[in-house]
Amino acid sequence: MLIIGLTGSIATGKSTVSALLSSPPYSLPIIDADLLARQVVEPGTPAYKAIVNYFGPSTPDLLLPSSENGSTGSQRPLNRPALGRRVFGTSEERKRDRMILNKIVHPAVRWEIYKALMYYYVRGHWAVVLDVPLLFESGMDLICGTVVVVGVRDPAVQMARLRARDPHLSAEDAENRVRSQGMCVGRVGEGVIVWNDGDKADLEREVCKAMETIKASSPKWWAWVLLLAPPLGVGIAAWNLAVNFATQKSWQKKEREEKAKL
Repeated sequence: MLIIGLTGSIATGKSTVSALLSSPPYSLPIIDADLLARQVVEPGTPAYKAIVNYFGPSTPDLLLPSSENGSTGSQRPLNRPALGRRVFGTSEERKRDRMILNKIVHPAVRWEIYKALMYYYVRGHWAVVLDVPLLFESGMDLICGTVVVVGVRDPAVQMARLRARDPHLSAEDAENRVRSQGMCVGRVGEGVIVWNDGDKADLEREVCKAMETIKASSPKWWAWVLLLAPPLGVGIAAWNLAVNFATQKSWQKKEREEKAKL
């Protein structure tokens, strides 16, 4: 089964691309890391308790007021905008808090992703879309057979879309979120880039071209061969993991060299 990693910075249109891929003519199953991230921090979960224990004492509005959701005490859901203000930004304090939040949430999300991948594999799907905003940062690109990066060439378009989608964000908050996620187009490697500066019709054409490229390199009949010959599938998966690991290390080395020049 081909794992297609789908990623892109905030407000580039990744959710729209995900919706297109889940609909005909592609009809691919989607594993949405954002949705899973919400589920693993619901009240009562281990991740929820860890977030409240760490951020609660210094973030008075971390939990939604009881009147907004009908729950009381420790069962109040997280106030996501308040948590976002705490972790998004470029200061050292916010970077540290974001790293701690990721260490709490990412392991729980990974486990749910692996369970979903196994489910779709045994059901015989030729491909599945792994929708992860921070695909490279989380290291999940290692398990992907290819990567689709959704990008916007004009930063002004990205900022306008973000503020239209989340009107509660101030200009500073929106800029902090964009900077925190950064650009991942340069790390696409052997994957494909879907540019989304135009309208939906333009985006549909970009997605069509991307899927034609992917199908040419990994046709459906090959997915069936791997499914019916598990040892071959394991060997190919191991090889793909090794190649992705080497690519990741090469990119990390390049990043360190570029930072050293500054």
